[in-house]
Parts: sequence; structure tokens; C-alpha cells
Amino acid sequence: MSSDPMWCLVMFDLPTKTASQKREYSSFRNYLLDIGFSRVQYSVYVHYSPTGLIGTRLVKGIKANLPPGGEVRIVHISDRQWSKAFRFANAIEEKPEEAPQQLMIF
Repeated sequence: MSSDPMWCLVMFDLPTKTASQKREYSSFRNYLLDIGFSRVQYSVYVHYSPTGLIGTRLVKGIKANLPPGGEVRIVHISDRQWSKAFRFANAIEEKPEEAPQQLMIF
């Protein structure tokens, strides 16, 4: 991967018919939040990487935490592609989310 900023987009479908499956869905969703993803839509989460380094460890962790019967799709897109995306809410066009601010530690 390059050193340009990248977004990691995770889209998933998980079974939620039984109480056990609902717990697994919640656990998977919380795992994504714990490793730094933010929810964009239901079952669509995104993670910003200012250095563009989205490692295989991240992908392996998602795969390892995917419940049985679940499907996931992971797409890496550039910051430029993300900024050119169209976003509508109630038929009104909105600007895509800005890149998160970087934390500076002195």
C-alpha cells in the first residue's frame, strides 16, 4: 500500500434470527468499534489510516472474529476517492465525512 491516506471500508451481513446470532452480531460490531472503526451505515463501518498502511493483521482480525454464516467484504479506498463520494440524507446531498483529526502527543 502507498503512504497516501486510505480508508478501509467493511461491509457485512450476519444472521440475526436467534438470540445467539444476535449476540454474535453485537460482538462482531463491538469488535470493529474497539479496533477503531466508525459506523457509516447499518453493517457498514470505516477506518481511516493517515499513513495509508492498512495491514493484513487488521484483515486477519476481522476474519477471525466473523461469526459462522456471516459474510464480509473489505474494500480499501483512497482519501481522494472517499472525498468524491456522493452522500444523501433524506434526498438532500451532504458532504462526505472529513478525515479525522490526528492526535498530537508532545
